[in-house]
This record gives sequence, structure tokens and C-alpha cells, in this order.
Amino acid sequence: MMYLELFFAFFKVSCFAFGGAYGAIPLIREMVLSHGWLNDESLTYMIAVSESTPGPIMVNLATYIGSEKGGFWGAVIATVGVILPAYLIVLLITALMKNFIKNKYVQAILQGVKPCVTGIILATGVFMVVKNCLCIDGIWELDIRAVGITVALAGCMVILKKVRKKNISPITIILISALLGIVLY
Repeated sequence: MMYLELFFAFFKVSCFAFGGAYGAIPLIREMVLSHGWLNDESLTYMIAVSESTPGPIMVNLATYIGSEKGGFWGAVIATVGVILPAYLIVLLITALMKNFIKNKYVQAILQGVKPCVTGIILATGVFMVVKNCLCIDGIWELDIRAVGITVALAGCMVILKKVRKKNISPITIILISALLGIVLY
């Protein structure tokens, strides 16, 4: 029964996750917390680990949560659940691609979804910054080290954007934040 819950929960998340993993994090958070599979702190740590490990974040999260709840087969089933909708959609779109993508209604839907996805990703980022900078072990306190890392990363991004006239690489951001985390924590 647990395997079916894992499969259908991640299948459902994957079906409604527009914008990739960052857009899916609120859905995954709600699903994981409602089933009691992980607490909020463990999930937040796993999101951070999933971002810094190779592979898609949703797949990493599904594999980890499945492994935590059902061992090896739980990991396999949750991973298949999260991958299957995208696989089926890609097959369907590929078969219908010539006429489908040119349809004015499809273009209108895609243009309407873009701002929604942007808002979801922004909300997730703001939630994670607030949670990590203001909440320590469930108590609302200012974590000056987390604030320092956040300010340093934002400063690096702004300075490099002005000096080099291009965005900083996500890999560079991860490396800088890892270095700052090692030094400050």
C-alpha cells in the first residue's frame, strides 16, 4: 500500500509541476508533510542536497523520500512515479508536435503559464531564504550566519552582473555558498 501511495503521490506532483523542480517544491512539501513522510526541516535539508547533487531535483527528492519510506523499492517506485508523466507527455507531444505547437491556443496557454511559474519559483526562493535566515530549530530567531551568506551571494551576483555584464553561473553560486557555509558553520 505504501508503494502505491509513493507512486501516485509523485505521479500527481509530476503531472501538475509546471516550471520544473522549483515550481514543484511547494507541491512536494505539501504532499510529504501531509503524508508525514518527513518533517519540514528534513525536507528543507533534502531540497538543499538535491540542488547540489547531479541530476534533476525532483528525481533526487523522489528517490530520497522513496528510499526513506520504502527502501530500495520505494526509491525505484517514487522515481518512476515522478518520471513517468513527463515521459508520457514527451511521447505524446512528439507524436503531435507539427500541429500542436503551432496552435494559437497552445501558444496562449504557454504564455499564460510563464508568469505563474515565475511567481511559484520566486515564492519558493523567498520561503527558503526566510526559513533559513529567520528560523533556527523551529524557533523564530535571526540566524546572522545565514543572513551573511545570503547577503554575500546577492552581493556577488550584483557585482559580477555589473562588472562582467553577465549572470553568475549556478555552479559558482553553489561553490561560493558551500565555501561560506564551511567557514561560517
